[in-house]
Amino acid sequence: METLKFGYKYFRKSMLLGVLAEILSFIGIFAELLLPLLSGILIDFCIQKSEVAKDSGGMFHFLLTGEYGAVHSMQLFISIAVVYTGMILIRIVLIYIRDLLQEWVGLKLETELRYETYGKLMELDSETIADYNSGELLQILNSDTIMFKELFAHRVPYLGDSIFMLVATVLLIARINIAFIIIPVLLMPLLVRSVLQFKNKARVNFKDIRDRSASMNLTTQENIAGVRIVRSFTNEELENEKFSVSNENFRNARMKQVWLSSKFDLTFNTIKQIAYIGTIIIGAVLTIKGHMTVGYILASSTYVMRIMNNITGLNNHIFNMQQQTIAGLELKKFMEKESNIPDNKEPNLRSDTPNIELKSVSLQIDGQDILKNINVHIPYGKKIGIVGETGSGKSILLKTLVRIREITGGSILIDGHDIKDFSLLNLRNMYSYVFQDVFLFSNTIASNIAYSRPDIDERLVTKAATHAQADKFIDALADRYKTVVGERGLGISGGQKQRVSIARAFHKNAPIYVMDDSTSALDVNTERIVLNNIYEHFSEKTLIITAHRFSSVVACDEILFMRDGEITERGTFHELMELNGSFAHIYRVQQEQQESSLDHEK
Repeated sequence: METLKFGYKYFRKSMLLGVLAEILSFIGIFAELLLPLLSGILIDFCIQKSEVAKDSGGMFHFLLTGEYGAVHSMQLFISIAVVYTGMILIRIVLIYIRDLLQEWVGLKLETELRYETYGKLMELDSETIADYNSGELLQILNSDTIMFKELFAHRVPYLGDSIFMLVATVLLIARINIAFIIIPVLLMPLLVRSVLQFKNKARVNFKDIRDRSASMNLTTQENIAGVRIVRSFTNEELENEKFSVSNENFRNARMKQVWLSSKFDLTFNTIKQIAYIGTIIIGAVLTIKGHMTVGYILASSTYVMRIMNNITGLNNHIFNMQQQTIAGLELKKFMEKESNIPDNKEPNLRSDTPNIELKSVSLQIDGQDILKNINVHIPYGKKIGIVGETGSGKSILLKTLVRIREITGGSILIDGHDIKDFSLLNLRNMYSYVFQDVFLFSNTIASNIAYSRPDIDERLVTKAATHAQADKFIDALADRYKTVVGERGLGISGGQKQRVSIARAFHKNAPIYVMDDSTSALDVNTERIVLNNIYEHFSEKTLIITAHRFSSVVACDEILFMRDGEITERGTFHELMELNGSFAHIYRVQQEQQESSLDHEK
């Protein structure tokens, strides 16, 4: 029930179309249910010469008044055939329109669900997203939305059709002879008991199928993303084995459902055959005793089978709904996930020249202190370098500035306002962020550079590439800026990817540049030129840079040396060298290594 409530808030926008489709369906179904009566009249009064009683033909008694032909005449045959054809045409047209409306409602619902789930994905913070693997996310955003759409666009309407047909058929057969209701009534408890048993087993099976599918998606996605690693380690056989296991598990889960469905079908087909035989026996007895004509027996037996088919269909719908219900529950759980970084969404608070201040900032993750009592003042335009050993907290400190990570103690202020008072949009628009792990979209180089402002003049894209020292390698490519790079930047080197990502940040032209070890793949000379371009062409901007190569931060106004989440040394380059602490020691070691490497190359 909670799944239906969750889906209803999306479905209700198309409720009028859905109701119209169902009304048309009911009319079409009723037209179809009248056909057995017409067949009975045809047999009794055209093929045979039955006596026309007062209630003969039911609602079609007007055909037997003589106005449309005498009994056993060609004129009566033609009249019945015309009405029969008309009923069929009405059904065909109405069901066609119904199907179009249902498909439209379904596609609209599926599209909205995709928008909603994708929007939720964009809204959730990285930590919450990490609770899901990529296979599960693909399952939710793609397969689950399709499956859940089927529940409202097809399964629920078909349930309504089955119930309407069941009620209408019972009423029609009761007008002929109430005795034919005995068989369905006697078999009903057996049908209900069977469907409840199968329904519970089906839900377990469908949950297993969904989990196995997500696991196989993950295995496939990882192998696509890590194809170069697999080949470089010649581990194709291992990955084939992993995929085979996922594939076999998925097949086995599906086979369990196939066996269950087969048992389900066998049980209900057996019950239907019992009902059919019972109907023939009752009809034969009534005919022998003169209570019923052959035509009515045909109509009654048809209606009894319709009742059994509809009960079976109803059970089938309930049985198959378990798969859509599982998909709906997973969607509901995903959509109800709360981000650990709530958005204030205050549209007015912004700053073009932000002054940043970190006051006693700390961060705990899983009970471990990651950042401890960080105090830094960064007035607009200041150049800050952050260095330290791996795991010292440099990168995560930068992520707290844009609320990719939420601090657990202290405060981060911009122009005296806590960053939580800014909308995430306004806050992150203040930063041109170059991440340590470079990601390029499967698009042209120009599109990747112009990602923040795709409608800007191409000359600005070229200018950004020049400042990032990316123009030379781009010009050497056959399609230059129109060159399409593969997923995650496959097709160009690590240093080239870094330069494109730096150009992307330059093109955004935000007040604050954040560079998280983003020149590590560049040679020393190229890195120096890129940094000099920042100081020369973006001198008014704030720069916050982390680096493992200490020479990258020499020209910064202030350098912070971090260890175990704390700032242990701070000052200008010359002040830190005079201090002769950890920074000075590591800097000298790196310089010696660099000089030794140059001598070796000579």
